[in-house]
Amino acid sequence: MNFLSSFVRTIQAKLIIVYVLLILIAMQLIGVYFVSAMKTSLTSNFTKELQERAELLSVLAAQNLGVTGDSAEESLENLRVLVNNLFNINGAEIQVLDASGKVLTTSKPSHADYVGTKNTQTVVSRALQGIRDNEEYIIDEDNVRKKVVAKPVTSGGKIVGAIYIAASMSDLYSTMERINNIFISGILLALGLTAVLGVILAHTITSPIKELTRRATAVAEGEFQQKMPVLGNDEIGQLSKAFNYMTSRLRDALAQNEEEKEKLASILTNMSDGVIATDEHGRVILMNRRAGEILRVDDQPAIGTDIISLLHLPEEERSVLEQGTMHSALLENDAPDGGLLLIRVTFTPIHRREFGIIGTIAVLQDVTEQEKLEASRREFVANVSHELRTPLTTIKSYTEALEDGAMEDTELGPRFVSVIQNQTERMIRLVTDLLHLSRLDSQEAELRKQPANIMEMLEEVADRFSFQMQEKDIKPTLFVASDVEAVLMDRDQIDQVLDNLISNAMKYTPEGGTIALEARMTEDRQLAISVQDNGIGIPKKDLDRIFERFYRVDKARSRNMGGTGLGLSIAREIVKAHGGTISLQSDFGKGTRVTFTLPMQKQGGETR
Repeated sequence: MNFLSSFVRTIQAKLIIVYVLLILIAMQLIGVYFVSAMKTSLTSNFTKELQERAELLSVLAAQNLGVTGDSAEESLENLRVLVNNLFNINGAEIQVLDASGKVLTTSKPSHADYVGTKNTQTVVSRALQGIRDNEEYIIDEDNVRKKVVAKPVTSGGKIVGAIYIAASMSDLYSTMERINNIFISGILLALGLTAVLGVILAHTITSPIKELTRRATAVAEGEFQQKMPVLGNDEIGQLSKAFNYMTSRLRDALAQNEEEKEKLASILTNMSDGVIATDEHGRVILMNRRAGEILRVDDQPAIGTDIISLLHLPEEERSVLEQGTMHSALLENDAPDGGLLLIRVTFTPIHRREFGIIGTIAVLQDVTEQEKLEASRREFVANVSHELRTPLTTIKSYTEALEDGAMEDTELGPRFVSVIQNQTERMIRLVTDLLHLSRLDSQEAELRKQPANIMEMLEEVADRFSFQMQEKDIKPTLFVASDVEAVLMDRDQIDQVLDNLISNAMKYTPEGGTIALEARMTEDRQLAISVQDNGIGIPKKDLDRIFERFYRVDKARSRNMGGTGLGLSIAREIVKAHGGTISLQSDFGKGTRVTFTLPMQKQGGETR
């Protein structure tokens, strides 16, 4: 019963039922029309034949009616012969009536007693009145349907009698019944064949649908390689094409989704910022590796931990997070090197339509270096202010002294003016170095690279400082390796680097010392130029900061020597702009060696 019920609800059963019902209705309509038309045709032909016989009989009977005298008996006998032999119809009764409606003769022996009686039927009365189309249906005492026809008989323009024919329609209805039986048999046979064809047709339609359903179920379970065979260009074929296109797009979409997921996982893993995701209850559901490194915890064991306790936040923050208010907080944590790690945490709520806040994203940033840079910036501003304030104070005090009458003094006036001039030149050097650094930082100082001969360049540098070296009895030495070639560089900029390095070497090298200039090729085919002295050297604690701006090892002595504290910073920026590096090695009390490298480049600027 359950199987039958489930089968009736299938598309195959519905198609068969609909198909059979359509054929049944069509054949019923055709049958009704056919049987009705056949009945009308047979009845019409039957009536027409009776009318024609009655008409012919009335013509023949007109010669024997109305005869009197000795011929009357002969005429009546002729009518009997005519009725019984010539116009005898199977199952029909023919009566010849006189002008008064009295039966003169009948073709049915069983109605012989009707002779001499009067036929009072309506059709007879109408015929005796001269009406020619008289017919009606009757059912006799034997329950037999009959067709009655009456025709007037005229002779000499007068109605002398009538012909009455009552024919049984049993044969006609028997014929109709046989036709109905044949038609019903045809309907049943057609319905049987229709049911068989319906099953085949339904199977043809539903079989691809069942196969499509099976493959769609497989796709839903993750088997995205399913493909429907396309057997035609009909609706089923188009559906198969659509299914194949859908699975292809779904496969591509899932592959793209997996790719995006892997990209996101890779991004989260390699982000410089830490990322923590929580659910609506504040429990950690995702944490990348960087967040674990910043917080110094393992990312997997931290899953499920309350974020308030993980970040060591005050309990008051919980209500703020639940309300979804985006804010940030600055946390402190122990660094691996034993220092203090500053962490900025930014909280962003996760919203979902119709659900509200479903979680929070916390982004952790290590701002320790930023704070250090900010401190360096403040120190830089303080150094600039200090470097400018000292000469400005001197200029102001000496200017006031000149205004108070020192200009009239032949000894003090020129000396004060000389001091003002020296301090002014010092500020000009300072501002010039700052502007140069600013252009290098903003990459506005365009490099005009040209081939330069290294030996010639070093000799010119030594010549520029030869007078100062002779005054301090410093001996310069030059060495250029044989494999050193001409290099593309901005000669003016590199000259400034060498001038700064040699100037520093001369300041901190005592009388009778040496300064060595060397140019060699490194193993990776870069040009290395070094400036080495045997001066006082630099303490180890200052080596890491020696290239910082305004940094001086001996601040009072450096300032007295006229230095701005920007020479090595400018040298580093120029070398960096050429794509090279600069380094410093020093032993306190023994000397210092500064080396910078430049990449070897072809004429077109391409690095070898």
